[in-house]
Amino acid sequence: MKYSILFFSTILYYYSACQNESQTINLYNGHDLSGWHIDIPEMDTSATAVSPFSVSGNSIITAGSPGGHLITDKIYKDYRLEVTYKFLGDPGNCGVLVHASTPRALYKMFPKSIESQMMHENAGDFWVIREDITCPDMVERRGPQEEWGTSEGKKRRIKNLTDGSEKPLGEWNTMVIECYQREIKVWVNGDLVNYGYDCTASEGQIALQSEGAAVEFKNIMLTPIKGISN
Repeated sequence: MKYSILFFSTILYYYSACQNESQTINLYNGHDLSGWHIDIPEMDTSATAVSPFSVSGNSIITAGSPGGHLITDKIYKDYRLEVTYKFLGDPGNCGVLVHASTPRALYKMFPKSIESQMMHENAGDFWVIREDITCPDMVERRGPQEEWGTSEGKKRRIKNLTDGSEKPLGEWNTMVIECYQREIKVWVNGDLVNYGYDCTASEGQIALQSEGAAVEFKNIMLTPIKGISN
């Protein structure tokens, strides 16, 4: 069953890649962070804290500290998001959040959302943050059902489907996140690494994390999806 899902979803990936390409937009304008806003809790109380997010040429950089998020001003629904990224220096943690809404809903830091993990050697894991999603083989990949949850202390991680999809450190990776209706699919460098359905949200903002490691993002490309049959 898992392999049939992988095959079918891979076909959809290449099909959706051809949809509405003329409507593709880069969420980064190449100059500044217009269209985005930062949410860095430490900046509320520390006069010396500075935003970890900056721009450099065609890229957005996160220093990894202090922790927080760079969040789109707009809400998006039914789209394919392609993000090219690499770690700068030591590998670590980062991620892209989709269907983001209520800020600081978890640990007074993370907005309500579904995270597509970019943590080194874990790219494509789902982390549920006050939202939830159903995946195949949930007990195997999430743990005992009685421990599942979307809040602090619960099993919120749903492990990805593959190992070895990431490029060597210092090289660019491409993550594609396809959100259509209440399904989310994630590819890393062309490999389907996660798939979920019956998501508790179908739209929201998009966020990039600052979570411990310096990361460079470029080509944050969003393409609307219309009329794909799942």
